[in-house]
Amino acid sequence: MFLLSLLHFLSLLFVLLYLFHLLQILITSTSTDNGHKSYPLIGSFLSFHRNSHRLIHWFTDLLSMSPSQTIVLTRFGGRKNQMIVTANPANIEHMLKTRFENYPKGKPFTDLLGDFLGIGIFNVDGDLWSTQRKLASHEFSAKSLREFVVSVLEDEVTKRLIPLLENAVRDDEVLDIQDVLRRLAFDTICKISLGWDPCCLDYTRAVPPLVSAFDIAAGASAMRGMAPTTWVWKVKRLLKIGSERKLKEAVGVVHGAVDEIIRERREQLDGSTSDHHRDLLSRFISTGHSDDLVRDMVISFLMAGRDTSSAAMTWLFWLLTLHPSVEKEVLKDVAFNGDKLSFEDLKKMDYLKACLCESMRLYPPVVWDSKHAGEDDVLPDGTAVYKGNRVMYFPYGMGRMEPLWGKDCLEFRPDRWFSEPGGFKMESPYKFPVFQGGPRVCLGKEMAFIQMKYVVASVLRRFELVPLGSDEPVFVPLLTAHMDGGFKVRIRRRSDICEP
Repeated sequence: MFLLSLLHFLSLLFVLLYLFHLLQILITSTSTDNGHKSYPLIGSFLSFHRNSHRLIHWFTDLLSMSPSQTIVLTRFGGRKNQMIVTANPANIEHMLKTRFENYPKGKPFTDLLGDFLGIGIFNVDGDLWSTQRKLASHEFSAKSLREFVVSVLEDEVTKRLIPLLENAVRDDEVLDIQDVLRRLAFDTICKISLGWDPCCLDYTRAVPPLVSAFDIAAGASAMRGMAPTTWVWKVKRLLKIGSERKLKEAVGVVHGAVDEIIRERREQLDGSTSDHHRDLLSRFISTGHSDDLVRDMVISFLMAGRDTSSAAMTWLFWLLTLHPSVEKEVLKDVAFNGDKLSFEDLKKMDYLKACLCESMRLYPPVVWDSKHAGEDDVLPDGTAVYKGNRVMYFPYGMGRMEPLWGKDCLEFRPDRWFSEPGGFKMESPYKFPVFQGGPRVCLGKEMAFIQMKYVVASVLRRFELVPLGSDEPVFVPLLTAHMDGGFKVRIRRRSDICEP
């Protein structure tokens, strides 16, 4: 019996050694000119897996070594399933503008966010996108909406944000500015999009279920994108386990809450001739679209307007604590008469706008965005694209490319945004694609700048932020990027307010 068992063991060992030897032959790696290894059967899977905890830094390193600032990562399935990552402005213009029709978001991408964003403008292509784009473009260009945004900001800042910071000064309290700004941003975007006030910035109140559900849904959707292959999250969804179970429950809460707001708003609008309701929801309802489409549209705007602006402001506040000379210039720029900020005041704040752009160059709220090729193509730098390929542009890495920004690309230097005569100059959207470019350029770009300028100017004129720690925060790239662990500060009343 012992001898038989030994023979079985030796036979099994021989088979395993043979298979291991065969596997070594099959996956003998080949190094690409971008510094990563690719294997015949599994492509870049091993390299991708080894760097999964530091993807943004790995991609940035590879792109900086690439002569064209483009890399090609092969995956299971060969070239038809490869992923192209680029930081080349010519390639980005080709994708977002020149051959826009050939680079839709594509089903692989829309599947990721489909349960959460449904058929909202940020998650569809073709006619569905075109219809919503025209509708939203008309509303965003309206002067009445701009005035409504400024009035919402004034109300939120003067009645909630400033008193909150004053109390922190009085009580010598530690605040997480990232959390404060996220609450403010969610209040603001809910008032603008839904005409509904969640009162998130009022710390004496419990956070509404919609808010926490929104967080869970966004996080679970981001987890889908982190999965090594799509079947991982699809199996979890089928079995209703883990993050997919949480996503389904959270989406149910979000949809239910927004559906109820829509129902109540329709009742308020029926037979009303008043212009009292200036929010986007009321405007969309008045166009006659279905409740499902209206719901998905406003959820998309909530998603876009919540974490993006708060993330940009958080990183800017942190950068200003490291650069007191820049902060001093900002104080000169935000000096104005009286306590209220007008739209004209905001338009003049070019140096503050340059600081915001420079902050977003280094720490973009949306780290990457991808499209899927409809047909075979060749990018301007000569990279071959095959039908179905995922083609990703990478704002985080672009902000760190010497060929684009010079040898000081890692430095926070707002004056790089001014032309020789001294005027502010916005870079090409294909070199600085934080708001996308081409037909899908962000409709809320100017609204975002209004909001960020209003908040930053209002805070800096009155207060100083003193960070608790000296370590550089960790940049976490999910659906929208954030500062790991928040940004803890003490608030001090400013003694050096620069008057006009």
